[in-house]
Amino acid sequence: MRTKHTQQNLELKHLVQNQGVDFDLEFSEVSISQIMQKLELISLRKAKFLGTILPLGTGDWKLSGILGASVDQPCSLTLAPVRTRIDIPVVRNFRRSLPELSKNVLEREMHEDDNDEQLDNVIDILKIFSEALSLELPDYPRTKNVFTEIVDYGPPGVAALTDDSAKPFAVLATLKSRLK
Repeated sequence: MRTKHTQQNLELKHLVQNQGVDFDLEFSEVSISQIMQKLELISLRKAKFLGTILPLGTGDWKLSGILGASVDQPCSLTLAPVRTRIDIPVVRNFRRSLPELSKNVLEREMHEDDNDEQLDNVIDILKIFSEALSLELPDYPRTKNVFTEIVDYGPPGVAALTDDSAKPFAVLATLKSRLK
């Protein structure tokens, strides 16, 4: 029978090599406030993070869980609240030793699995929640029916510089069309 863990941190000494640990993170007001401040959220509601930590080979552990949250972010144009619901699977492999990186900066080899992390004495479940949530948040949230108006500026008598005219190949295309 597996034990159920509800705290933010899980110490390695509580893990038994041949058993897993179920977790269901309980969010305190302080932790919700810290996440909101760190991720610049207006609100964070219905936050849940539950799953299992199972042995993965000798001394390594695998966290598999489901993250859910409703967040309000400021619209990137109007600053009005934009609500997003996020429900995603989260996987992390905690390894006692990760492959060594080359000392030569020019020859850095990327590790095969980006879910692998160095195993410390404590697995910070709240930190994993916060990182996974930050990766799923929209970069530029926008409220519905908000449009940007394109305004071109330039000195009198000169055509305004636009995105299309600033592209180097657009100028070449114009020259090519004149040669025909």
